Order: sequence, then structure tokens, then C-alpha cells
Amino acid sequence: MTTLDLEPRTTALVLIDLMPRIIALDTAPLSGPEVLKRCVALAKATRSVGGLVVNVRVERPGVDLQPEGSGFAPELDRQPGDVEIVKHTVGAFHQTGLDDVLQARGIRTVVLGGIATNFGVESTGRVADEHGYNTIYVTDAMTGLDAHAHEFAVSYIFPRFGTTCTGTQYVAALSPE
Repeated sequence: MTTLDLEPRTTALVLIDLMPRIIALDTAPLSGPEVLKRCVALAKATRSVGGLVVNVRVERPGVDLQPEGSGFAPELDRQPGDVEIVKHTVGAFHQTGLDDVLQARGIRTVVLGGIATNFGVESTGRVADEHGYNTIYVTDAMTGLDAHAHEFAVSYIFPRFGTTCTGTQYVAALSPE
């Protein structure tokens, strides 16, 4: 079992591409709606202890009109104090100001969930590690476009760039008794 040591006020939950058109994709091992439900619960838990929630969505560069379903999923219940990042590449750091926002708020730990494991989540996690953040991957709050690719990232890639845990482990670490 993974043991996490978290300071909620220096922790940011970064949720990747929870947009209706991405949630609707054929994903595995979890469905998009299941990942959304789990991420919503993680966001609520993070906010309840003073942690930061960062919602990230992608926009296609050079396009006047984004495809239908490109906004944030309404279920995210974004709150005042949450941060919204719009990216134009796979990862959430490149030319988005995300690192500046995290640094200004004293964030030391980046916790990741969302869709898709092997694209936006992995890319963001790799760069978070390069920036020196303690990086945590909530493996049951993400899904891939393919179950095998998801499992490979979770078992082989993510442990090399940070810590993996379940949503239950993450929430328990937010409120140690």
C-alpha cells in the first residue's frame, strides 16, 4: 500500500480534459463518466481541506470554433478559487502559465487525474516532475484510450516520475488522523 504524506495547502489536484467530448470517448479500463464521478469526489475532498483544484481543458490551436463539448463538464462544479487552464498541446504546462500559478500559491505537490492516461495525464506528470513537483497519480481517477496502454503507464511509467495511489489513499492522506 502506498503511503502518502500530504500538506493540503501545498497540494494541487490537476484534472485533465474533463470535457464532454473527451468524456464521451471509448476509454478503458474505466468509462469517461466513471472517471468524471471519481474526479468530482477528489475535487470536493481537496477543496474541503484547503487544497487547490486545477481544471485543465484543451483547445485546438488555429481554430475559430472549438468542437462541440469543448467546455468543462458541468458536473465538475467549479468553485471560486479553482484555477482554469486552457492548453493547446498535450500537456498542461507548455505556454499556459500553470507553473507560475502553482509557484505563486506555494504548491509543492501535483496530484493528477483525468483523461487520457497516456496523453494529457502522462505528459503533464512528466513535466511536473521536471519542474520539481512531488507528483502523484491517482490511478483509479484516470483512464486511457486503451486498457493495455493505461496499465503500462500506471505500472511502468508513473512510478518512475512520482507516486501512484488510489483515490481512497489520496483522500485519506488529505485528512490524516
